[in-house]
Amino acid sequence: MKLIITIDTEEDNWGHYSPTGHTLDNVRRILSLQQLFDDYHVRPTYLLTYTVAEDASSVSILKSVFDKDKCDIGTHCHPWNTPPIDPLEAENRKRNSMLSNLPSELQFKKINCLHETIQKNFGMEPIGFRSGRWGYNHDTAKSLHRLGYKIDSSVLPYTDWSQEYGPDFTDLNPQPYRFSPENIFQESPNGPLLEIPASVGYLQQNFMWCNWLSKTLKREPVKRLRLIGILHRLRLLNKVWLSPEVSNSKDMIKLARRMIKNNYKVINMFFHSPSLKAGLTPFVKTKDDERRFLQQIREVLSFAQDEGIEPIKLSQAVEDVLYSEESSGALPSIYS
Repeated sequence: MKLIITIDTEEDNWGHYSPTGHTLDNVRRILSLQQLFDDYHVRPTYLLTYTVAEDASSVSILKSVFDKDKCDIGTHCHPWNTPPIDPLEAENRKRNSMLSNLPSELQFKKINCLHETIQKNFGMEPIGFRSGRWGYNHDTAKSLHRLGYKIDSSVLPYTDWSQEYGPDFTDLNPQPYRFSPENIFQESPNGPLLEIPASVGYLQQNFMWCNWLSKTLKREPVKRLRLIGILHRLRLLNKVWLSPEVSNSKDMIKLARRMIKNNYKVINMFFHSPSLKAGLTPFVKTKDDERRFLQQIREVLSFAQDEGIEPIKLSQAVEDVLYSEESSGALPSIYS
């Protein structure tokens, strides 16, 4: 199994969909985080927003790590602060904070602006992408293909963002798959792009059945929703995100073990850089939370090291995940 760590490296201002007025205090915490990764010989992937990629101080911090080949750099498009800013975006900022709701050519221009900024300031060609707020559709994928990207990581399995004006990923599991920009949720053996979903799954063996049960119960009245809570407490239906923002290390390790048993070949831990500083996200509110947050990461890395799980950069996934699995015939279906 391979371990990928993807970090949405972005401005401090959680939930503020404004084109201006951002701060970047959290980025100064990255060097301490990187030391933790160095301790376990892990090279994380920092997915940069435009505000980070064009800020000289932030670039200096990240480039000091990148130039030593201790990390990977990719793109993370927040449309509300990535040029060009169309005046029409202000009409419904929350809806338009989902890149997938913007016209296709505007999506391309924003991703291209971010792409060129990273090229200029880091002297490299990013090939890995995640859409801000998971706002991703086929137009986004077409822009990625047009710009030479190889990997997307915008899919959050078993999760529906429809109420937030976003995409519905509820029928997808965390299995990597090759796809074409015209059909982003369908496996395509000759597709030019590779999806590496964020790792979300269940502690129970049959992910597909657990997802079906969860969706069925959510469609029913409130009493059925309470049943989901009861099943969770009884350890009969437990959805876990491989993210220290919402899961503890014990559950993340259990999920990793379950994915190993279910023949998944990659796990993708994910979180946001503002969670490195207390008070910037809903997930890390106090100094004690900060310490716990880093400790959760450390415990997962220690587990991965003990289990012989190989850490790789997101950009390595094309060779290390896709082609190795194709040759062995070991890739299970994304709907299994």
